[in-house]
Amino acid sequence: MVRWTGLVALLAVCVACSRPDPEARLRADIAAMQQDIQARKPGEVMDRVAEDFAGNGGMDREGLHNLLRVQFLANADVGATIGPMEVTLQGDHATVRFSALLTGGSGRWIPDQAGAYQVTTGWRLEGGDWKLYTAQWSR
Repeated sequence: MVRWTGLVALLAVCVACSRPDPEARLRADIAAMQQDIQARKPGEVMDRVAEDFAGNGGMDREGLHNLLRVQFLANADVGATIGPMEVTLQGDHATVRFSALLTGGSGRWIPDQAGAYQVTTGWRLEGGDWKLYTAQWSR
């Protein structure tokens, strides 16, 4: 009897640990996206963006990709610091609000440019992966 109880407890722990909850996965995806921006990897950033993405001023997915490429070409260093995230889950959709400090420059200690933004993003699960489908930002 003790063996079965131990086995059941072990299986329960394995199941609980095998897949992080949706919010934890979303937070991890956003952190990975932040790292990809700082590592100047626009392709990896765009892997997390939905085909029907919509942003400020009618920006579409291609426009976002172009914006990233322009920033990477114009700045030797690109920084993205995200403040605390407020995550609201609604089934297979989520809204994430946060503040962001974006910096760019020549690679010296002090960035040449910086901007602080309030950001609201919309995410949805597609095939088990979170995809960014909308983003609005303001200074």
